[in-house]
Amino acid sequence: MQNDEYRNSTLYPVVLRVAEEERKFSGRQQVRNLSRLARHALKRSVRKSGLTAGEFLKNENGAPLPSDGIYWSVTHKPEYVAGVASLTDVGIDVEKIRPCSPGLFKRTATDQEWHLAPGNPSFILFFRYWTAKEAVIKAVGTGLRDLLKCRVERILDDTHLIIAYMETCWHIEHFFFDGHIVSVTQNSLDTKWTVSA
Repeated sequence: MQNDEYRNSTLYPVVLRVAEEERKFSGRQQVRNLSRLARHALKRSVRKSGLTAGEFLKNENGAPLPSDGIYWSVTHKPEYVAGVASLTDVGIDVEKIRPCSPGLFKRTATDQEWHLAPGNPSFILFFRYWTAKEAVIKAVGTGLRDLLKCRVERILDDTHLIIAYMETCWHIEHFFFDGHIVSVTQNSLDTKWTVSA
């Protein structure tokens, strides 16, 4: 199917588990391996979407450049990598849900944002906000310096929320698995997740 004939309204994020033998590396070698695996997830997302793409390049700031009209995003952590392709701006982020310092809560969202959820903010809520904001700034191509400029406008349910950034509202979908969370900029698309162990 040609990209200009693309009519699918579904987003196909792909999450891949990092094999034990791939986890033994550290430093630059680990980053290279995880990046390679994340691009493998991206290529699977392209195929599942019925799209075709050329080379996936980044600009001088490290932001992904569209490839033959396809926007893309990758993410990686030691245990999982993910990739997603779309015909519109797209961003994805994965994190392991774990305890973190109270100071990170203040550097991630304002009191007003935390009060959108009932009760005290949990680590799950923290990582919902963190990964959602990361996905948005990846979609736009800015860096972490803009994390606080992304604002959680509304929590729709346990797996969806809305982020406001640069005069645009971004619909985010979260996917939980194996103690991790992945967030993707969903907008008006349906989402079909693929997780391979």
